[in-house]
Amino acid sequence: MNSFINVMLSFILFPTMLIAIYVGMDMPLTFLKTTGQYLPYKFEIFLGIGIFILVLLLRRSVKRWMGMNIVTKTKRFKWNASVSKARKKRIVTYQALEAIIMLCAAIALYTVAKEAWAPALAFGFGVVDNIIFAIVGLLKDGFRIGLSSKALIVADREVTLLYFSGLRKVSVQQESIYFDYIKDLQLSFPSNCIEESTKKDFLTQLEAEMDPGKVYFSKNLGE
Repeated sequence: MNSFINVMLSFILFPTMLIAIYVGMDMPLTFLKTTGQYLPYKFEIFLGIGIFILVLLLRRSVKRWMGMNIVTKTKRFKWNASVSKARKKRIVTYQALEAIIMLCAAIALYTVAKEAWAPALAFGFGVVDNIIFAIVGLLKDGFRIGLSSKALIVADREVTLLYFSGLRKVSVQQESIYFDYIKDLQLSFPSNCIEESTKKDFLTQLEAEMDPGKVYFSKNLGE
């Protein structure tokens, strides 16, 4: 989720900054026979971009806050534990980096062109959301993994939901745990999310939820 949205935001930022430069510096637009300050529908263009960015960030925000809320209700799960300390450090680091990048983007857009307030404000929302999410996740121990009889949910920077319905194989490759489903669907999550001291118990509980007649559980999973 995060990687897809970050790619989308990067893809949107470049042309938005280009438009902001043309507008803010009143550069000539020969193909439109005008200049940046007189660009037709510039208000609507920036507003539309801002709304689109905000929708992307809101969707990500709602999903991960809901995931955190669900996984912290530990009594709903057969097995539930915090993600590893190393993973928490990585979450905070990435959240901080994303916040800094979005803050720089917001400041740059608004500095270059005041008309770009909408996309700048949308990025500003992303900054605040990232910071609050990281702080709440740490203070309330919200970065967790929950295992139920029907699914596995991993709530860290993004929410990974792995249902057991249609599952055919569970295996480990390159520090990730892979879930292979019918119709060639494969989902995964980093194995370093699990603290080493709880990994054996996790694997035992996970295997107990598998139907050995339908799901191949890799024998080297715990190695």
